[in-house]
Amino acid sequence: MFKRIREDLDAVMLRDPAARNRFEVFISYPGVHALWAHRLENWFWRHNFKLIARLLASHTRHKTGIEIHPGATIGDRVVIDHGMGVVIGETAIVGNDVTIFHGVTLGGRTAAKGKRHPTIENNVLLGAGAKILGNITIGAGSTIGANQVVSRSVSKNTELEFHI
Repeated sequence: MFKRIREDLDAVMLRDPAARNRFEVFISYPGVHALWAHRLENWFWRHNFKLIARLLASHTRHKTGIEIHPGATIGDRVVIDHGMGVVIGETAIVGNDVTIFHGVTLGGRTAAKGKRHPTIENNVLLGAGAKILGNITIGAGSTIGANQVVSRSVSKNTELEFHI
């Protein structure tokens, strides 16, 4: 457990130039708090204590502004930076070393049962306001720029950006 906490703090220190020290990140970064809470919520969800998981997730959303469904799968060293408005759906899978900025949605496009949310592979950056929708895959090492709406799978090392 302490190893994972250290990894989380180190990931923020590495990817957020505004992070001044691990203690500050530990006590004041809502993205870190949301991920730590999600691990507990996900444990309850996987062990069929779904109501407890949902109640805890609701509390986390109110405290952090970040909504992660307790059924979502979140990898290691994920950084949610400026996380207000982040939404991660029930069947979403987020790989390791992913960076998620504020306003990102990993959402569904259907109400059908089964896998309906995106899979984000390792080392992906999701820019502010990006909307990744449906049962699609964002390939490893890709960058999805701010405010992009993606509804088709993207191969690894792809850069989707909007330029004016």
